[in-house]
Amino acid sequence: MSIVLDAPAWTRFSSAKPSCERISRTKRRPQWPTWGRLIVRMPDRVLVKICGLTRRGDVRDATRLGADYVGVVLSEGFDRTVDEREAASLLEGVDAIKVAVLVDEPPDRAAGLARLVEADVIQLHGDEEPGDLSALRSLGRWKLWKVVRPRTEEELERAVEEYGEVVDGILVEGWREGMVGGSGAEVGLDPRSVRTLVPAHLVFVLAGGLTPSTVSQSIESFDPDVVDVSSGVERIRGQKDPELVGRFIESARDASNAT
Repeated sequence: MSIVLDAPAWTRFSSAKPSCERISRTKRRPQWPTWGRLIVRMPDRVLVKICGLTRRGDVRDATRLGADYVGVVLSEGFDRTVDEREAASLLEGVDAIKVAVLVDEPPDRAAGLARLVEADVIQLHGDEEPGDLSALRSLGRWKLWKVVRPRTEEELERAVEEYGEVVDGILVEGWREGMVGGSGAEVGLDPRSVRTLVPAHLVFVLAGGLTPSTVSQSIESFDPDVVDVSSGVERIRGQKDPELVGRFIESARDASNAT
């Protein structure tokens, strides 16, 4: 039996954690696994990640409003870093896919941080070597996303060549000097080129400069699998605004239905 859900309501059927594979090669949408005798398949739509969460209330709002992924920054030294002593309670009992956001952590350290929040995905923002990613993959059952901030199509192509065989997804965001994420910088490359350069076997995550007002056009232009927002749903830095989160998710869903 195949059941299509309009929102991430897998807890109706199982407490198992989701994964992020493909439904089809033509539509490029992630697939959800089989739990027991039920095969739960997500609709053919773009998924939404709310990132940079720092408060338990914001996590609850994001999941209540329909976020598919929730992300927390666990590496030290950033505006939205969550203290590792508080990280587990922040995401405890969350139904959405949990993403641990890390920057240049050694594999053992990265694995330890990811385990704190029972991460389903590890999102890597630094200058990690492919060998480190291979080592990290061997330490857990999580998926790996590598963040790239290309200024040219050639830079994106090189990044895909370097990491494409050791990760499950490529997150493309805008480049801003001295920033490793959350800068709000838009991707300045031709959307058709980006879509072509990210291979079909990888999850394509689009981030950078997305807001409730721009996400619809970005989905239409780039055709990503996942849209990722942090500062675009904040009125105060580090604090998510539920109205903006709700509008962002609604706009993303409407855009998916229109494509």
